[in-house]
Amino acid sequence: MASQTGSIVQQSLNALLEDKSFLQNLQDDAREQAFTSLAAILSTPNHVHKSFLRVPLDSGKVVRVPSFRVQHNDTLGPYKGGIRFHESVNEDEVVNLAALMTLKNALHEVPFGGGKGGVVINPREFSVKELHSICKKYVQYFSDILGPDKDIPAPDVGTGDREMDWMMAEYKSIRPGKPYRGSFTGKSVVNGGSLGRREATGKGVFFTLRYMLHDFLKENSKWLSGNDNIFGKTALSVANRPLKIAVQGFGNVGSVAALEAYQCTYLQNKVVAVSDRNVTLYNSEGLNIPALVSFTSKNGGDLPTTVEQLAECDVKADIEDRDEVLYLDVDVLILAALEDQVHKDNVQQVKAPVIVEGANAPITGEADTYLSKKGVIIVPDILANAGGVIVSYFEWLQGRETQFYSEQEVFKLLFDKMKVTMDTILPQFFGDPFPLRQNCYIHAVMKLSTILYRQGKLY
Repeated sequence: MASQTGSIVQQSLNALLEDKSFLQNLQDDAREQAFTSLAAILSTPNHVHKSFLRVPLDSGKVVRVPSFRVQHNDTLGPYKGGIRFHESVNEDEVVNLAALMTLKNALHEVPFGGGKGGVVINPREFSVKELHSICKKYVQYFSDILGPDKDIPAPDVGTGDREMDWMMAEYKSIRPGKPYRGSFTGKSVVNGGSLGRREATGKGVFFTLRYMLHDFLKENSKWLSGNDNIFGKTALSVANRPLKIAVQGFGNVGSVAALEAYQCTYLQNKVVAVSDRNVTLYNSEGLNIPALVSFTSKNGGDLPTTVEQLAECDVKADIEDRDEVLYLDVDVLILAALEDQVHKDNVQQVKAPVIVEGANAPITGEADTYLSKKGVIIVPDILANAGGVIVSYFEWLQGRETQFYSEQEVFKLLFDKMKVTMDTILPQFFGDPFPLRQNCYIHAVMKLSTILYRQGKLY
């Protein structure tokens, strides 16, 4: 497990070890031994599978592509996690993301374990035919460990419903006559996917922000005003003014979160900046998000980069460097790109008092500590970006029951489930000295520890 996730899990275990009301039957040496076992179990994956996929190219050449499937922990249910197509994929990253999935599912009471997959490619450099071959090869190489009750992949960076459709079709052909609909989630609706799955992560990201700064504060403002919690002061300060929001990343997560913010009637807010791999677009009066969404859908997912393109989609904005979005004087920064975007070398330039992690691990441990000491509220990935896996669970259930929910039903179920988690976590966060990330990890580790203890796996 990478150092940040591993260290926070260890901190959580240390806090729970001192809390004698937790696992009361464990005392003295037996307690120490059990918590040592927990640290060993949660800090290491159950399995790390890796292979080099043999892929024929359109040119006639054959390449070998490194690929991974990490199965971290299945205490709560089958392994679950996306498959990432990106040139930066490596074993340590996939192990860390699989561990994060274990904790995310535990936090939100989703009956899955944690897994993750990755293929070391830039999908933009491959033809559709070549990508189809890569997807088929991935399933062929890992088919023995995948399945509706074993390990259920989903989309991630660089993959989507198209790739999941291809992979499920290959799984079906390899295992004729066996259940297959639940073998992959995030599929297209016509292929057994769930309505709302594509938008789920982005909607969940904005919902956590909206619920904290509107619903929760509205009901608890008097209590928050009366305590000395540094994060409560930040929340009250931000909530009492119109919000300026910046969004890093304009893919499936960032664009949907930006659109949710643009359309939100609960909060006074405007999206003043968005960015992608090429550019930051900024307008202090607010950007026309629907026009940008329309433009990216017709232009390979990229935002406008020239004055002419901005005029073409009727958007008024200043064109700035892609990383400038991180340093703007805004109230909320939504990080929906990749890992390690805020780190020790740039964290002092970040001005936003509230940061929401739409991506996995976009803030390094050192930067997280620095920001938290300043009273910056960081809504962590484990809490904010769980919409995808929650709706994947609904898709998995729908496939088993062969009945399907409307999009409205899916989003209601999603928000209800995230609300339950928020109502559990936020009172602790605004009442305790721990940052929100630590509160979430403690809750997830409590769940996993209790189940592991009840299953007799700590001795």
